[in-house]
Amino acid sequence: MVLQPISGESSREKITFQSANPFGFNDVMSALDEQDEQEVFGYLTLPENSNVGKFPLVVGVAGSLGWGAHHYEYLNMYRDIGIATFELNSFKARGVMSTVGTQVEVTMAMMILDAYRALAVLSEHPKIDKNRIAITGWSLGGGTTVFSGWLPLKNVIEPELSFAAHLAFYPPCFIEPEFLGFTEAPFFILIGELDDWTPAQPCVELVNKMQILGTNIGLTVYENSHHSFDRLTAPIVDENAYSFTDCRLKMRKDGAVVMNFLNIPMTSPLLQKIGLAFCAERGPTFGGNPVSREKAFEFSKQFMTEHLLKQ
Repeated sequence: MVLQPISGESSREKITFQSANPFGFNDVMSALDEQDEQEVFGYLTLPENSNVGKFPLVVGVAGSLGWGAHHYEYLNMYRDIGIATFELNSFKARGVMSTVGTQVEVTMAMMILDAYRALAVLSEHPKIDKNRIAITGWSLGGGTTVFSGWLPLKNVIEPELSFAAHLAFYPPCFIEPEFLGFTEAPFFILIGELDDWTPAQPCVELVNKMQILGTNIGLTVYENSHHSFDRLTAPIVDENAYSFTDCRLKMRKDGAVVMNFLNIPMTSPLLQKIGLAFCAERGPTFGGNPVSREKAFEFSKQFMTEHLLKQ
């Protein structure tokens, strides 16, 4: 671990730590010690009033396009109400700008491992309250946010530490675990009704099943809203990106995601490409809806206030 203050910003530190490069959850659960090591970094930023003891913290995880302006708006908002933020850089640390259209260069398994390795380091930071660290993410980062709470995976990576809350924006819910065991922390999903990148209906179905089993999880589906509804830019079509509207994939207890054709495990980039060819199309729409954007920011503020500040 390396802590490095950013020049001219006494409240911002670059934190570097060791992670690894597992392709899938199965690699983490069956052979974590065999994965190639990877140095990862992120930026810890404290609120302006940094002389008040230990702060709660939100770990932010970007999506397939990397960090964008709207992501930083959330982090700024959290710091304004007294919550420190950590900008996880899983992509830049691996020299990747985007995984749109491929989804293999940086995977959810890598990002979840990164998030827990960061959690372990941040829990030891003298200005951070280790019992009040939440995670939030968008799209692929939203999936990281949800599945970081999946117990079979979490208990292999980090059995001792847990995130205090999970707030996910438009995550890929079309991957459903056969075993729906999650941590006791509160979860919430925000997604758009018109999302054809990571569709809303699988999230509705997944949340219903998780609630029946006792998981503390909620869901809001915003009307007339596409993927990335919280951006300022108007909706556009990305011809290169996957549209997962027709995908419904199962994940076994060992973490292997199987094709919906012959139940073949998608445990390599080639097998995943083949598997997605049976259900995914191209050309989803993404972009902002001003009404939903405002509601999402307000909800996020309330969610983090309730679970990190009112303790």
